[in-house]
Amino acid sequence: MKIETLGRHFREGSRSVLRNGWMSFASISAITISLFILGLFLMLTMNVNYLASQIESQVEIRVYMDIETKPEQVKSVEEQIAKMPDVSKVTFVSKEQGLQILREKLGEDSEELLEGFEGAENPLNDSFNVEVREPRLVQQAAQQIEALNILSSVSPPPIYKVSYGQGTVETLFKVTNAVRNVGLVFVLLLGFTALFLISNTIKMTIVARRREIGIMKLVGATNAFIRWPFFIEGAMLGLIGSAVPAGLLAYGYWQFVKFSKLELGLMLIKLLPAGQVMSDITWLLLGIGVFIGVWGSLMSMRKFMSV
Repeated sequence: MKIETLGRHFREGSRSVLRNGWMSFASISAITISLFILGLFLMLTMNVNYLASQIESQVEIRVYMDIETKPEQVKSVEEQIAKMPDVSKVTFVSKEQGLQILREKLGEDSEELLEGFEGAENPLNDSFNVEVREPRLVQQAAQQIEALNILSSVSPPPIYKVSYGQGTVETLFKVTNAVRNVGLVFVLLLGFTALFLISNTIKMTIVARRREIGIMKLVGATNAFIRWPFFIEGAMLGLIGSAVPAGLLAYGYWQFVKFSKLELGLMLIKLLPAGQVMSDITWLLLGIGVFIGVWGSLMSMRKFMSV
């Protein structure tokens, strides 16, 4: 296609947007409202998934050593756990450190409740905090750690207990899976609804100009020559209609994160960074808007090309 011809198509598409003011306004309004609702739910879904990932990432295994286990045996168990393919990090917590952590949790009551538990009277076990590479591998990793007792030749076995919140963890993963799946279904439904509403609005714009298309066909204009201005018009309607909700949602999310950071921080809830969400939502909505505009024009013109 020649540059002059392409320039002509862009001029005609731009003029059509202005010339058909009310129909263009209706199309842009439909795109704006539909994509605003879709974008709002997308941001909610992204943050729910982010929160679910945070919760999952905090799942870890606690390995308690038998109180009679010797230091060299403790070291050997640590090395064996660290070599496991599912394990990403092993942190040793001595019984003295465990007592200090317990004191901090009990606060002012610690002096009275933990009196006499110092030194040799410390009843706690040495332990390990084990992090896995993938949260959903926690049960598998815990079973592998428990198996170290079977491989050990010492008595009593070096590992007293392996804990990872069995039952609770499985329920947690089921809940986070359900949240993700429900979010995905709603986003898809909203996306198809928006596509249907917007394409039908653009179709009304083109149907109102069917006489114009018919005349162009009768005087010998090719299908491509007729289509291109409408494609460009649809793309412009989609771009304008998606730019408005993208800007509103990006600014609104930035303000929300800014003013709610303290309150949500106290509740230990972290939202996705504003920059990441603003970028993702903006490009996504702009892309959807342009695609729907062009697609709506293409689908609406098919019936008029047979004139």
